[in-house]
Amino acid sequence: MRDFKEEILAIVNSDDYKPMTTDEFKESFGADDSEEFKDMVKTLVSLEESGKLVRTKKDKYMKSPDSNKVKGTLSMHKRGFGFLRPEEEEIEDVFIPPNAVNGAFDGDTVLVEVETSTRGDKTEGHVVSILERGVTKFVGEYSANVNYGFVVPDSKTFKTDVFIPRNNNLGAIDGHKVLVEITKFPDSQDQGNPEGHVIQILGHKNDPGVDILSIIYQHGIDIDFPDEVLEQAEGIPDEINQDDTKGRVDLRDDFTITIDGADAKDLDDAVSVKKLGNGNYELTVSIADVSHYITKNSPMDEEAYHRGTSVYLVDRVIPMIPHRLSNGICSLNPHVDRLTLSCRMEFTPGGKAVDHEIFESVIKSDYRMTYGNVNLMLTDKDQSIIDEFKEVYEPLLAAEELAAILRAKREKRGAIDFDFDEAAVVVGDDGTPEDIVLRNRGTGEKMIEEFMLAANEAVAEHFHWMEVPFMYRIHEEPKEEKLSKFFDFLTGFGVVVKGKGNQIHPHALQEIIEEVKGRPEEMVISTLMLRSMQQAKYSPESLGHFGLSTEFYTHFTSPIRRYPDLIVHRLIREYLFNGKTDAKTIRRNKSELPEIAKHTSERERRAQDAERDTDDLKKAEFMMKHVGETFEGVVAGVMNFGMFVELPNTIEGLVHVTNMTDDHYNFNERAMAMIGERTGTVFRIGDKVEIEVMGVNLEERLIDFKVVGMPDRKRPERKQAPVTIKGDARDNKKEKTRSREKKGSYNKGGKKKPFYKSVAKKGKGKK
Repeated sequence: MRDFKEEILAIVNSDDYKPMTTDEFKESFGADDSEEFKDMVKTLVSLEESGKLVRTKKDKYMKSPDSNKVKGTLSMHKRGFGFLRPEEEEIEDVFIPPNAVNGAFDGDTVLVEVETSTRGDKTEGHVVSILERGVTKFVGEYSANVNYGFVVPDSKTFKTDVFIPRNNNLGAIDGHKVLVEITKFPDSQDQGNPEGHVIQILGHKNDPGVDILSIIYQHGIDIDFPDEVLEQAEGIPDEINQDDTKGRVDLRDDFTITIDGADAKDLDDAVSVKKLGNGNYELTVSIADVSHYITKNSPMDEEAYHRGTSVYLVDRVIPMIPHRLSNGICSLNPHVDRLTLSCRMEFTPGGKAVDHEIFESVIKSDYRMTYGNVNLMLTDKDQSIIDEFKEVYEPLLAAEELAAILRAKREKRGAIDFDFDEAAVVVGDDGTPEDIVLRNRGTGEKMIEEFMLAANEAVAEHFHWMEVPFMYRIHEEPKEEKLSKFFDFLTGFGVVVKGKGNQIHPHALQEIIEEVKGRPEEMVISTLMLRSMQQAKYSPESLGHFGLSTEFYTHFTSPIRRYPDLIVHRLIREYLFNGKTDAKTIRRNKSELPEIAKHTSERERRAQDAERDTDDLKKAEFMMKHVGETFEGVVAGVMNFGMFVELPNTIEGLVHVTNMTDDHYNFNERAMAMIGERTGTVFRIGDKVEIEVMGVNLEERLIDFKVVGMPDRKRPERKQAPVTIKGDARDNKKEKTRSREKKGSYNKGGKKKPFYKSVAKKGKGKK
């Protein structure tokens, strides 16, 4: 696809430019091809929507006289304000006050006019037009009235109840959790409610499992696969066709094992480690060849792209591809033939990669090992387990040696290792949280991690030097401002970092982690460091990975659960095995990959948000059983409204400033501390503190703590319970319905306008 944006802007920004029509642009570019013409028009429309061009009454495009307009996505806060996330990454976020939202909602694509004056260090603006609605479906609680209903959204960023006409509720009753589709948004001047209809009843809010189901649907995650996807999956055989092994490197005689969690069913990576006669190590990482079964543009491929990733929640896994494949033909189960893509690497005893090759293969895994058993063998030297897996023990020792070498090599170059303990919520059959279990990475986990990192780097570097369009996993350098604030914070703990935030090597950050290791504030400092960095994402550009301190990185090792890995496999096959590096192929991939990278990065964030929300919910529910009990925790954050305390099980609660009753406490932002006016008592990040669990708000997923020893807050006495008065609306539904009807429009003369003349004029997009 031809990129018209720069060409159009070059013409428009020239000194002698005079407003041109669409046809004049067409003639100028020689865009006679229908597809090229359509792409050119779409670009003009996009530039108009973003405020860079203005279309006159005579349908000519002129340069916008107002350069203060920015297009982006609105991200709302539960307190009513929002931030514009600009399309152009180099533009900073714009703060949108509550009175400047102008009818826009969270997730909408909007055009914002940036104010010339700013308050504090925030750039402010106001929404001038809504280009496209971002959220049209959401989950909420249904509230019935006589002739209509309302749905209160679960999302606190969606501040407005949604009106549901009487015949559009699917029979929902008070307390039902429902999925709603908005059919009409109010205009920016209209202060009324959006209107919608119930499309699914999830169950009553108190029914088991409805809480997590609500989170799943709230994030727009599909649970069930479409029928055509399941039909395609049913057509996939249970065993590989031996004809498919022709032309592949036969690794079935190589000693190969998988190492995964005990409950894992989708085994997508297998490894083989050998010591060579020259003293070097040979590592072969073989990955399930999912792309052999899921072909481009097939129903399974389109659904996998839509999902982007598997989602791992406390009580379930929502897979990217059907279980028939992920747990069957694509899972590298022991003692069965499986089709794979392999990356074979040779390393010196110092960890230097001296050779690699990437090829199609067929394997037969010899053992399905678990992290638990590997750790018992290598760390605990458990003789009974060693005897049980005696054939595996010697290869594991070689693998352990190589992993240690690779790890030392990474650490030397400055890779940052956040060695966090993971907290897993254990739930019963009814969804009730029973325990919070801490899981740390043992020798087995770290070993597989090193091997996967090595394969991902090797594949990325190979295609970087081929200079072909490819999919990379990138982690850009931290923004100077955020890192500088983090360094300022560190000085309070006796850690001084020399150098500017934009010139810091990742090795310096790893040194910080080592310096605070074992201190009470270790977890807090590591978490704040992580927050000061940018988020890793997918990109068609090879920009390197800051956290890993490597120039080349991709995701190649998990095509069962990540769509970018599947794309990488397809590109490998296309370029390397099929030899297709012609101009047409390069041009097609160059045009497709940016959108795939953007989409899968967004899907990854969506999955992470859903995982975090379900974890927070179950952690809050778990703590309901511990109200009134005391625990020792660490101050993890300090704000002007109080301080967050993290318990050893990673559960975090808030000590609100109103519950700090032994003194009047002031927030010191520079020291990140609460300081008592009279006593001089200081609470700062990293301090150990004993707390009592005061209460839990499940709806908000918040846990309230108070510091042990502080007197209870005095509350005003009420002589009687408050009286609730329900104000039923007058029976004016006919008028309301009439006012909510969308006004029709027509084209004088009955002539159909060209598609490019009916777009973007009012700045309204799809609903």
